[in-house]
Amino acid sequence: MTAISPPTARRPPVGLYATLLPPLLWMGLLYFVPLALLIVYSFWRLDSFEIVQEFSLDNFQTIFASAAYRRVLVRTGMTALGVTLIDAAIAIPLALAITRYGGRWRSLLTLLIILPLWSSYLVRVFAWKIILGYNGVINSALVGLGILQEPSSAFLYNSFSTMLTFVHVWLPFMVLPVITAFERHPPELLEASADLNAPPWGTFRRVTLPLVLPGVLAGSINVFALTLGDFITPGLGGGPQGIMLGNLIASQFGVSYNWPLGAAFALLVMVVVCSGLAVMLRLIRTF
Repeated sequence: MTAISPPTARRPPVGLYATLLPPLLWMGLLYFVPLALLIVYSFWRLDSFEIVQEFSLDNFQTIFASAAYRRVLVRTGMTALGVTLIDAAIAIPLALAITRYGGRWRSLLTLLIILPLWSSYLVRVFAWKIILGYNGVINSALVGLGILQEPSSAFLYNSFSTMLTFVHVWLPFMVLPVITAFERHPPELLEASADLNAPPWGTFRRVTLPLVLPGVLAGSINVFALTLGDFITPGLGGGPQGIMLGNLIASQFGVSYNWPLGAAFALLVMVVVCSGLAVMLRLIRTF
């Protein structure tokens, strides 16, 4: 009889570990460690310009007890929600037109959607300042047409200019996931709906929209999160009345030197974004 040799122990995949080690170190040192420090700082407090390294909830009590901070929180949430809804309303018909009627121009039209991302973020924000400014394009056109007797300052440094700039800057982040969702849409379902004499609006509402909703939700969390933490656009185009949560975080870490309070504001942003992401993922799984 031939003796059966005992099974040899499986050797650990050393190559796999060696491949994963650099990205894990990168993520750990540059993402998880700063994130942990941010969370720790949010529970410390500032006393006479000295950071007291003791557990405290004073920062969160300060945020929710201050009427000014609460107004900024509400303004930030409403702005982020409004920008998300407007971008979704623009992205759905735009993506539908590109994927269904783009034909051989589909790739070029998609490239035009991506093209603004190749320019600097600041260039796009300053472009809207030029358009909406006191001596900008809109005021010059309205004065030239006789609609206004003199330039108006109503177009810039307010919530309208902030939201309009956000809608333009973040629109590609909404359109691209929706285009991907439309491209995965089976055309046979549209033909079946037409064979059943369903009107175009009924087909869109009952067939198309539920199938592309995961792409809309994915784009929505992108736009909402980007708007929630941005501080450049409100600082350049929003003025004093357009201050948002990102501006408070930047000022606490920069001018005020109140790192614990700034960390508490940042932690609130992360909690809201993570909660929204959890809700979106749950909704996506239902479709």
